[in-house]
This record gives sequence, structure tokens and C-alpha cells, in this order.
Amino acid sequence: MNEPSAACSVAMWLAEPLSTEVQRVIDRLRRLPDARAVAVLPDVHLAADVCVGVALATTDCVYPAAVGGDIGCGMLAVAVNAEADFLASPERAAELLSELYDRIPVNKHRCPQEMSSELRDGLLSADRLERLKLRDGAVQLGTLGRGNHFVELQRDAKDRLWLMIHSGSRGIGQAITEHHQRQCTDRGGLPGLAANETSGQAYLNDVEWARRYAAANRHCMAQAMESLLHTHDITLDWSTLIHCDHNHVAREQHHGEAVWVHRKGAMPADEGQPGMIPGSMGTTSVHVTGRGCDAALRTCSHGAGRKLTRTAARQRSRRELLREMGHVWFDRRYADDLREEAPAAYKDLRTVLRAQRDLIRIVRELHPVLVYKGR
Repeated sequence: MNEPSAACSVAMWLAEPLSTEVQRVIDRLRRLPDARAVAVLPDVHLAADVCVGVALATTDCVYPAAVGGDIGCGMLAVAVNAEADFLASPERAAELLSELYDRIPVNKHRCPQEMSSELRDGLLSADRLERLKLRDGAVQLGTLGRGNHFVELQRDAKDRLWLMIHSGSRGIGQAITEHHQRQCTDRGGLPGLAANETSGQAYLNDVEWARRYAAANRHCMAQAMESLLHTHDITLDWSTLIHCDHNHVAREQHHGEAVWVHRKGAMPADEGQPGMIPGSMGTTSVHVTGRGCDAALRTCSHGAGRKLTRTAARQRSRRELLREMGHVWFDRRYADDLREEAPAAYKDLRTVLRAQRDLIRIVRELHPVLVYKGR
């Protein structure tokens, strides 16, 4: 077993004790030969190879598993020029949910979508990825995806509505990850790529393209929601836009050294940087600003974090989900399919926020009014 790098620090902000399995993953990261720092956030939970809710700083190599498959996955929030009573009637909520299936498909659009020149002409490192971009990338631009991705209308303390969207780079982000993982070699406990070699530079190039694609994907969905709301003479206040991603690797300065910071389900939290931390589809979310904590690699959690595995959550009943959702509008026809995303499947957000109060400041609390999720 590799010995930990002498210069590698591990800092933790925990909402609950680490499981043995999560601790084992953290130990493997800190033993990477070029690891300099590991930050463990309070939404940490198991995922493939590297946990969600972790930031890793390295000097020489980049590790696709420490970014994850959904490169550029992140969130967008923008205020709506309407109050929450706009959705007071079941008929209007049902109409809006029905329209969302057409305006924001879960999987793909019927026809290719117009891609900006930045995306259309952006170079990916393999011909296969370029073909996939033009085929699948064009029909998935402006689509939601499944799992924990969502479109929500939320209300703040003044009963103003806000839009929040959580989604990423869809199938092409996963294809990019799988392509580059095949180029990886073991770097002392985790497959990686030398950042200064051709294979590492190709991965970094594709990561940046996927981040742009994911950001455009969320923006397209926000525009689709605005188009839908226009039929009710409602607009979005784009001056309030908050937009960030939480699956990436970037070159940054930390502790006087240039390092590669990998964030997997971990949100940048520089001093004053705006962001958002959702709870679950039936509970409070918050808008925040970062405190720039260096020990945390200027990072905070990206959500509440799973408490139950998807398998365990599916063992719970439909009735339990309906009770937990209360008066939040969602498509109840698909309640059985959405049990794995039930509020009880996630950690308590307030506990998670208390655990990282030296990483963020809370700007506003929001409560879900209408939730649209893939099944």
C-alpha cells in the first residue's frame, strides 16, 4: 500500500461519522503520490471510485474518477417575476407540469437543437466524441436527465418564486469520461493521466468543453421555462442569475502552490462567490455565498447528500413519499418511480449547513412549490 504524501492534508466537515467504506476511499486518495489536500464535505457519500462530496488537490496528474461521469453537472437559479400564489390552483400546476414534458424533455428532443459556435466548433480529442457531439449532443441540449436532476419552482421568504435547475452534460459527458478512462494508467491507487502529457491535455480540453455544454444545457432549460411562463405574462429576472457547477477539475492556486483541484459533487466557495445548496424534492434549499476557506480548497457541499442508497429508498412505500411531499406539486402518477428521490433518502439539510458554517454564508431560504423530475 502506498504511503500518504508527506504534504497531503485531509480536512473534514462532517454532518455524521464516516462509514468504514467512505473512510477507506478517503485514505486511498490521501495516499496518491501527488496528492496535496483532500477536503471532505458534509454531503459525502459513496460513489464509484471517489466519493461524492470530496475535493482533491494534486500536483501532476488528473483523475477522471475524481470528477465523475457527469462533467459540468451543476445548478442554475434565477428569480421569477411572480408570487407563489401563481401556482395556488391544482389546475394551473397540472398544466405547467404537463407543458414541461414537451418544453424540457427528460431524455432528448425530437429534433437537433441549435448549438452555439462555441459548442459546435469546439474541439474534442477523438473523432468518435466529435461525432457523438453532433449526434447525441444536439438532441440532448436543453434536456433534464434522470436521477437527482430537477427543475423546481420555489418560493422565498417574501413569497417570490425562484427557478432552480440541476442538470449536467448528459450522455456526452459520460462518453468523454469513459473515453479518457481507457487512456488512464494506475497512478498509485487510482487511474489517472499526467496533466502535462498529450493524454492529460486531451482530457482537460474535453472537460472544459463539457462544462460549457452543461452550462448551455441549463441555460436552454431556463429559457424554455421562461417561454412557458410568457404565456401567463410572467418573465424571469435575469439580473438575479446564479450559475455554478460542481463536477470539474481546474488549475488553481492553494497554499502558494499551483494544483489541480478536482471537485466531485463539491461546489466552489471562494470569498463572496454565489451558489446554491438544494435539500431534496420536498424540503428547503438555500442560496449561499462562499467564505473562501483555504483548508476546504475554497469548496462547500453541493447538496444535502444521500442518506439512503437508491435500492434502500425504493423499499419505502408510495404512501410515505406522498406524505413527505405534502403540498408540493409534482406528477403523482410517477410516485413509485420517484421513491428513490424521496426527502427521507437525503440527509437533513440544516444539519449539513451547520457542519459547514465556516465555509458558506446563507443568503436566502427557499421552499419547493412545484417539482419536475425525470423517472
